[in-house]
Amino acid sequence: MAQHAERRRRPLRAGRALLAVPIGWIIAVFLVDIFAPPDIHLGPLLVAAPAITPSIGGPRAVGFVAALAVIAQTAVGVLRDPDELLSANHEAQIVALALVGVCLVVFCVLRERRARELEQVRYVSEAVQRVVLPPLPRRLGPLRAASLYLASEAEAQIGGDLYAAARTESGTRLIIGDVRGKGVSAVSDAALLLGAFHAAARHRVSLDELVAYLDESVSWGLPEPDGPGESFITATVLDIPDRHDRVHMVSCGHPPPVVLRDGRPQTVDAASPAPPLGLGALSRPRYHIDSFRFVPGDLLLLYTDGVTEARDASRAFYPLAERVTGWAEGDPDSFIDRFRDDLLRYVGGQLDDDAAMIAIGYEAMPRT
Repeated sequence: MAQHAERRRRPLRAGRALLAVPIGWIIAVFLVDIFAPPDIHLGPLLVAAPAITPSIGGPRAVGFVAALAVIAQTAVGVLRDPDELLSANHEAQIVALALVGVCLVVFCVLRERRARELEQVRYVSEAVQRVVLPPLPRRLGPLRAASLYLASEAEAQIGGDLYAAARTESGTRLIIGDVRGKGVSAVSDAALLLGAFHAAARHRVSLDELVAYLDESVSWGLPEPDGPGESFITATVLDIPDRHDRVHMVSCGHPPPVVLRDGRPQTVDAASPAPPLGLGALSRPRYHIDSFRFVPGDLLLLYTDGVTEARDASRAFYPLAERVTGWAEGDPDSFIDRFRDDLLRYVGGQLDDDAAMIAIGYEAMPRT
């Protein structure tokens, strides 16, 4: 709440200082018009002052500047035509200024109402993200973790990409996934899978049994708006033992992990990937557990297709393995910071799809 309040106060303070611009413009036009020859009328230039005020202030500021412009135009008319007080031309200009001012005030009221609505949406979405998709703990037993979520919509903050971790008696289980679709329904589907994962991951079940349970939970819980098989979630589920150098993995149609060892990336493709979660009822898969080496000093990278399908100005995909080659960051937080900057620079600052990444480092457990 404090961050949101400070966010609102900053432009307010800047706007008050910038009000000197339209006020100065009114004073300048007033003085020049007073001393200009009788056949030269600069009054219409006063409309510029209230016209630019909405960019630096709210309804009250616009109303104040518009009223000041009307007063200035009236004073010019009185001073230039003292015998007739106000000519028909000046009266028309005063009425026009007043109408413009009223329209601008109404516009600012509607704009501020819309801005408050967007601010509330942003606040709610950030709260939802903290509840549904909090950052991973920085320590998971011998693992060091860092997570990143980049939303394609600035106001959304969260979408269908997901990740989570759970500690067990002997290691850590991780999931990263991507819901088909976008919007509120994607957030709901992501929450469904994350809830099922947290409920089952700590139990003493094998990795393939865990994935089968997740598939059943997703198949039962996801809506079917367009018929069977139209709703699904790609995912990779991993089991990382505390005292072994092998990671066990079940891939369900998700992009493969990458292990960064001595600055050289190695893509870990699944030998027999399973269908995405939610499609198990159609194919009844047997979940194959792959394994790969993961030792102290390595970085394990898990990501969604929003990363590898990000495009630059030439519409070329982001080459993840090529871009991270030679990176010496052994700390997951440092790696994630560099990765975020590199990805956003590659796409020109704005993603076309949500993207998520997890970086995992490994420290050897002391032998007992």
